[in-house]
Amino acid sequence: MTILGIHHITLVSANAQHTLDFYTRVLGQRLVKLTVNFDDPGAYHLYFGNELGQPGTAITFFEWSRAMQGHPGIGGTHHFALRVPDADAQLKWKRRLTDLGYAVDGPFNHNYFRSIRFRDPDGVIIEIATDGPGWTVDEAPEEIGTAYRNPQVDAVLHDRDEELIRALTWPEPVPTITPDMALLSGMHHITAIGSDIERTNTFFGDLLGMRRVKMTSNFDDPGSAHWYWGTGEGAPGSIITYFERKGERVRMGAGQTHHFALAVPDEESQLEWREKLLQAGLRVSPVMDRIYFKSIYTNDPDGHIVELATVGPGFTVDEPAASLGAALKLPPWLEQHRPQITTALSPVTLEPWQRP
Repeated sequence: MTILGIHHITLVSANAQHTLDFYTRVLGQRLVKLTVNFDDPGAYHLYFGNELGQPGTAITFFEWSRAMQGHPGIGGTHHFALRVPDADAQLKWKRRLTDLGYAVDGPFNHNYFRSIRFRDPDGVIIEIATDGPGWTVDEAPEEIGTAYRNPQVDAVLHDRDEELIRALTWPEPVPTITPDMALLSGMHHITAIGSDIERTNTFFGDLLGMRRVKMTSNFDDPGSAHWYWGTGEGAPGSIITYFERKGERVRMGAGQTHHFALAVPDEESQLEWREKLLQAGLRVSPVMDRIYFKSIYTNDPDGHIVELATVGPGFTVDEPAASLGAALKLPPWLEQHRPQITTALSPVTLEPWQRP
């Protein structure tokens, strides 16, 4: 039984068209599935990702058109990060986004990667993070995650100069997404908020068997623990991180994460995980058929919904790769209700996707 890495993250959108326009036109993601929330078929469920929406690249949204604005807090997610190979690609993104009118913070040196930060139309905090330099910049490979690393000591402090950070960008406009910028490698990490980092470590490290790859503090709040877990050597795409915070709980709503999912190889291992979680005394859902994968749901120690999803069968199970996301797809048990469902949904405008 092995966790393979991140499978997807599911967030809340107040307007499907605004979300479609941002993730496809601005960020260059592909809409790989236009469907509905299987548990609430009066609401869209949008899936974005690379050409096939492979696990680790999938960003999904429930449209809750009447949702109030959410707020991050304990039991919720702070942000998710998308991958780019290097600082040049990252600076191109900063220039592209600022020229389009989006406020961008960074790039910041987080020792193990550099990141810029901005928000989508619903206020979701998104980072674009570089793949490197990685966890071994301050610890030997065999020792990563075994000792506390102080960011105020280990950080390159001149990279925290706010005036220099604001001024740093790509020198020329970036009207189109170039291949080196393409956000098709998927997520770098997901960062959530918990109230007790040791308890969180018991869940991800001891129970789920993920490797702790770094114990440090929040670079912007050195009194707050920030720990990282991953699979194998902690490659980007496998990383879940938590800020330890005291105070408010998450307020669910637009701009907040409904759940995030970790990938498991197949249905057999998923059933083994379900039994292990039940034996640990956790609430675990029955296996749910999501057509494109099978899912079970549990909660981290602070109540954040964590899903374990199978790798397959994938998004081409009900439409060919060339036309993914081009039409509303429903699971077989909802097809008989298609007229009522489509009447309840607001029409959206879709555009053909071209690889950057």
